[in-house]
Amino acid sequence: MKEKLIQEISTAMAEVLSFEQVAHLNSVLLQVVSQYTITEDGETLHENAASNDRLLDIFLSAKQVEGCTTPTIKYYGSTIRQLFKKMPKKVTDYTTEDIRAYLAVFQRKNKSSKVTIDNIRRIFSSFFAWLEEEDYIVKSPVRRIHKVKTGTQVKEVLSDENIEQLRDSCTKIRDLAIIDLLASTGMRVGELVKLNREDINFTERECIVFGKGNKERIVYFNARAKIHLQQYLSSRKDRNKALFVSLAKPHKRLEISGVETRLRKIGRTAKIVRVHPHKFRRTLATMAIDKGMPVEQVQRLLGHVKIDTTMHYAMVNQNNVKLSHRKFIN
Repeated sequence: MKEKLIQEISTAMAEVLSFEQVAHLNSVLLQVVSQYTITEDGETLHENAASNDRLLDIFLSAKQVEGCTTPTIKYYGSTIRQLFKKMPKKVTDYTTEDIRAYLAVFQRKNKSSKVTIDNIRRIFSSFFAWLEEEDYIVKSPVRRIHKVKTGTQVKEVLSDENIEQLRDSCTKIRDLAIIDLLASTGMRVGELVKLNREDINFTERECIVFGKGNKERIVYFNARAKIHLQQYLSSRKDRNKALFVSLAKPHKRLEISGVETRLRKIGRTAKIVRVHPHKFRRTLATMAIDKGMPVEQVQRLLGHVKIDTTMHYAMVNQNNVKLSHRKFIN
């Protein structure tokens, strides 16, 4: 490779240098380049990519050991690989300016929200902090990139009337049971689809779900959900152990996308916009806090590690704020 480089330089300079000068140039170049390792750009990129991918795989394995879910690990991996693709260099060579530039370009090109950009920043921060802890780099380039300030949005919840309209729009007992279970437990849709028949305790009106990081917790459902669940299970002819299955044969376990699609369809029938499983969860949190349930208990009910997350979910009813103001301030 070194000889090839010297030959190319000599050939390019031959037109302006004499034979003796070219010979002297060759001698000087040989002395200088002997002190360095030289590779072609393509080889360097390939080596960088191999090194980066290896470190990323080790990092993702570490996150798996820590208990991160498969979707989370996939999201981490795809986000970091995008950085490698758009800025192909050794992971040890990334600077704070590189990361800032990447985030700025990403936001501009994709018209991403501040929340999305901060999520990407957090993933980069986790990755480079791990590299620092494991002594692959001296200092994380994300240290000086602070949390992106995001505005607080009042997210919609379902009113009692909305939930009744959704119930009235159900044509299948399965869908009615799903809506009642989501509305009364506040469980995640990912937890819902993992439930088996044997997980339901009808006597105590409770069931055990496995949340993020496979954390186990008990959730409770109301009498209405109990009745509709029993009716649904009694109507089934299949032997699938899953609590909820597809309507068509071979009656496979219902997936997250299946629940989301069905709820959107029911929402359109009821003329309610943006109906999705998470809305029931947010509605339960808001309703519970509105009715005076201690926020610590709501946190436990929803399976949140941090109470801040619970407060982010629960939007206090503005009418209650108004009444409290009149009661305590006026």
